[in-house]
Amino acid sequence: HDFSHSSFVRGRGGFSRIMRNYLFLQVSKILRANETSREVQARSLRSFDTNQLPSNSPMEDRLVIARCLLTTGHLFGVFDGHGGHGFAQLVSQRLFDYIALSILPHALLKEYIEQNRRTHLVEVIHCIDSMTDEQNQAHFDSLHAFAHELLSSVGRPFSMQDALHQAFLQLDADISREVAEQKWQDSLRYALMGACACVVHVDGMHLHVASAGDCRAVLGCLTEDSSWQAKPLCLEHNTDNIGELRRVLAEHPESERNTVVRQDRLLGQLAPLRALGDFNYKWPASQVAELLVPLAGPHALPPHYCTPPYLTAVPEVTHHHLGPHDKFLVLASDGLWEQLQPHRVAKLVGQHMSGRQTLDRLRLPQPHMRLIQVARILAARQKGLAQKPTDANAATHLIRNALGRTEYGIE
Repeated sequence: HDFSHSSFVRGRGGFSRIMRNYLFLQVSKILRANETSREVQARSLRSFDTNQLPSNSPMEDRLVIARCLLTTGHLFGVFDGHGGHGFAQLVSQRLFDYIALSILPHALLKEYIEQNRRTHLVEVIHCIDSMTDEQNQAHFDSLHAFAHELLSSVGRPFSMQDALHQAFLQLDADISREVAEQKWQDSLRYALMGACACVVHVDGMHLHVASAGDCRAVLGCLTEDSSWQAKPLCLEHNTDNIGELRRVLAEHPESERNTVVRQDRLLGQLAPLRALGDFNYKWPASQVAELLVPLAGPHALPPHYCTPPYLTAVPEVTHHHLGPHDKFLVLASDGLWEQLQPHRVAKLVGQHMSGRQTLDRLRLPQPHMRLIQVARILAARQKGLAQKPTDANAATHLIRNALGRTEYGIE
């Protein structure tokens, strides 16, 4: 057979295009496997897009979205697990109940207690897990006790910051006790797991962020000159945060200055400086030796473990009053922020919002519009064509750009 060089090149080019299209479809299938989109239409909220791309199996991260049933407001949470998937799963199932309970007014709190667990505190909108029967029983026992504790402290002025602090700390303390008392099967294994958490409560124009660990919440703002800006609403709690590093060092004797943080990790082992769980960094050394060393071996007790607790679940709480320039919020674990800076994320999502309208058929917002109004809509749509995204889901769009900035998703 006589194959000319030119025909071979054309054939190779055609094969290359086929392979690139095939790979694009395969990559897109993987990227979109866990994506969800939903309309909310609740005052300042319009919709949400979510996605997760696991780096290990089973996936250690969780995300949950819920609506408070006894008060107004929505809750959004990202939970970044480490040491296993179990703790992030457990915290993601329980924390919203603790928050919803901690913000109840006195009358509703009393009514909740009288209902004896028959009243649901939140309606879960998005979640992939459930607890075991034993875990559920332990949860509601602890939650009921927490409700009585809150009722006994009535009279103090309400503070959203205090409520969020109390919810995080009470849940951490309750799980610590349940684990030590072995309230459910294999509960001691949970003592060696932990989770960073970033939770957002949105109620009308009020937005509160509570974060413990290295997840982050970033607000996307559209400026007067139509450019996108990022406003971080929380800081990462790791050694890159100088204020956080100083806090940790100040909580322990000068003699431990060279051992508390080593190689940018707590006691040379743990990267986040705040987290729920990880009780082998919180319990007294005698308790770790008694309960965890027989289970996991001597490494369960961290080196230079002299003055615990070394780790805290106290969240950093910030408040933001939403304004007309605030357009969206991005809530993500450190996996995204390690790849994309906040300003880049804000620009990507902002441009995605402009371009996404071109993925749908044009629908005029109202009948009998003037020609000049239609012309403006068409001009905006034409501008959006230049930013037409590959993905309708904004979270998938971010993941694709975090992995690689080619149209195929991987460089």
